[in-house]
Amino acid sequence: MTVGAVRGSEEGFTSAGAAGVLAAACRSAGLDHRDAELIRFGENALFRLASVPVIVRIARSVEYLPFARNEVAVSRWLAAEGFPAARVVDDLEQPLSIEGHPVTFWHLIREADRKATYGELGAALRDLHALTLPVGLELPPYNVFGRTDLRIERAVGIPEDDRQFLRKRDRELRDKHAELRFQSSKGPVHGDAHVQNLMVDTQGRVILIDFENFSFDHPEWDLMVTAVEHHSLGWQTDTQYADFVREYGRDLRDWPGYDTLRGIQEFHMTTWLMQNVTEDEKTAEEYQRRIAGLRNDDGPRDWRPW
Repeated sequence: MTVGAVRGSEEGFTSAGAAGVLAAACRSAGLDHRDAELIRFGENALFRLASVPVIVRIARSVEYLPFARNEVAVSRWLAAEGFPAARVVDDLEQPLSIEGHPVTFWHLIREADRKATYGELGAALRDLHALTLPVGLELPPYNVFGRTDLRIERAVGIPEDDRQFLRKRDRELRDKHAELRFQSSKGPVHGDAHVQNLMVDTQGRVILIDFENFSFDHPEWDLMVTAVEHHSLGWQTDTQYADFVREYGRDLRDWPGYDTLRGIQEFHMTTWLMQNVTEDEKTAEEYQRRIAGLRNDDGPRDWRPW
């Protein structure tokens, strides 16, 4: 369903603009948007409604519409499987397209007092990768470089020298990716499998969220995230990473293709943050740390979780 003129664009997508889209989307869905809280602004804007236990997810532009459709289909499949995962609101037509921004509505997950562990992430990915896709659910291959090229061209507030460097790095990584040889069979892949995409609800259930990049591909793409966060960035302790490896059953660093996947993941992490450098000073400072790390490829990483 489309409402309003299609004028949405990644360039210039702001939290204030997202609030306007939220109001229009809620009017279309018959929901009250007043006093909604912006809980995250990154690849998408996420709002928690005050009137009902619903999360509204707003994507950056009309180009994200196929991904929003994918999210809805995956959520419904995982619900049918009984897999603990975020659920779309079933009695609403989804996704909406509001002024060129795809919008989806999700049941609020009431969080417990603790966060998910890396062992629980390993177990969730192990169980997810063991599932068989049903007939009729066609998932795309993992989009290795995603929208990085669009991010580079549309980013506002970065030096032109950074843009030229990132274009060159993009070409180098694509050449390395073409040489990869995987050791695993293809299956369902989350596509952004970090521990922040698990939530623990008040009943103690560990719930998988964020299906925008869900695909049918090699499971190495899911193992890449935590492996890079540990081996390259030092964001987990040795014990936390050992728990992840024990539950899943594999350490990706033992695979010859790890270094290529590390480069791709760090490239994603930098260009993702780059989209919002004009939002605030903290984001701009972290972007500077990350682009400096990419330029000094073999140097230490002092990147901070975001």
